[in-house]
Amino acid sequence: MPETTLFKRYPNRRLYNTRTSSYVTLDGVTDVIRKGERIEVVDAKTNEDLTAYILTQVLLEEAKKKKFLLPAPLLHLLIRYGDGVLAGFFDKHLHEIVKNYLSFQTVVGEQFQQWMRVGFDFSEQAKKSSGDANPLLSYLDSLFIPPDRKGENDR
Repeated sequence: MPETTLFKRYPNRRLYNTRTSSYVTLDGVTDVIRKGERIEVVDAKTNEDLTAYILTQVLLEEAKKKKFLLPAPLLHLLIRYGDGVLAGFFDKHLHEIVKNYLSFQTVVGEQFQQWMRVGFDFSEQAKKSSGDANPLLSYLDSLFIPPDRKGENDR
């Protein structure tokens, strides 16, 4: 289980990282998440959980930089149905779907690396074994030299 870093949000909208005892921007929060840590954000006065709100802000800032977050049809569905139909889906399934996708991506990458190693090993073995076949290949080549050129190699 990844470590959880607690951030406090003050009335002036500043975020305070309790682990490092310093104020951070949303980019600072993003850095903590990218390091593999989970975050929790609470209002400094009321102790209200603001984690989802801050994570949404992080995603929106990332979307601004890249000009893309989610496909427009999905965003339309989110707005249209809000907490209704889709909230249950997101709570129950989306996390697992993304987690499984990332796991699958890792497995495929590892499998590809293994195939590459086997391919390179096979190439090395083919080079070694083709060295043993050279006398045979020379003999076979000599069988197919046109009659008018047979004497050229003897000179």
